[in-house]
Amino acid sequence: MTAAETVRLQVSGEAGRMENYCAALRAVGGQPLAAYCPAPDLSCGGLVLCGGGDIESALYGQEDRGSQPPDRERDRAELELFRAFFQAGRPILGICRGMQLINVALGGTLIQDLPRSQRARHTAPEGDLVHRVSALEGSLLHCLYGPAFQVNSAHHQAVDAPGKGLRVTARSEEGLPEAVDWNERRIMAFQFHPERMSFEKRRADAVDGAAIFHTFLEVCRRSGC
Repeated sequence: MTAAETVRLQVSGEAGRMENYCAALRAVGGQPLAAYCPAPDLSCGGLVLCGGGDIESALYGQEDRGSQPPDRERDRAELELFRAFFQAGRPILGICRGMQLINVALGGTLIQDLPRSQRARHTAPEGDLVHRVSALEGSLLHCLYGPAFQVNSAHHQAVDAPGKGLRVTARSEEGLPEAVDWNERRIMAFQFHPERMSFEKRRADAVDGAAIFHTFLEVCRRSGC
């Protein structure tokens, strides 16, 4: 696959709420195939797991401790999607809930409801907040944006114990994981929303999320899928 070729990408998310993700992927040369609860399509060169509601707490071995009502059909479908693309060695990008889903799929756990003092810095009913994160030296985010930078935020849950193989590559000032990766398996995931920080959604108070989508498309192209 040459750099000029379009990359087909399977995109899974909440019905009617995937256009921002698809617009960003199209802007960097991707061909997103978006659907709610799709079956795995391994003719696609990569998988994108979008944001949305909470994952069923029983899937990571916990009772309900402040989670919102789960969408069990979506949980089941996206775990199946992850496993199919993971086993096939295809690149996977997770955003917000997508990062949490990847973590759960690899045996990690979640903080179901952030303490009030933290939640006030990470979610607001009127839209995204912005806060500072610090990146692990040598990580993708460190290479793209430097050791510390501003991102958007809209979540009341977070990764707690990382899943097998994942490393935390960025944290908020409170120490919450803001990004994880597994380079050897071509997995990258972010708690913030780069699709709302790039292209037509570019904002002056945060870094340009377009670099993340450019990087993911290049990983897909190099994989030759």
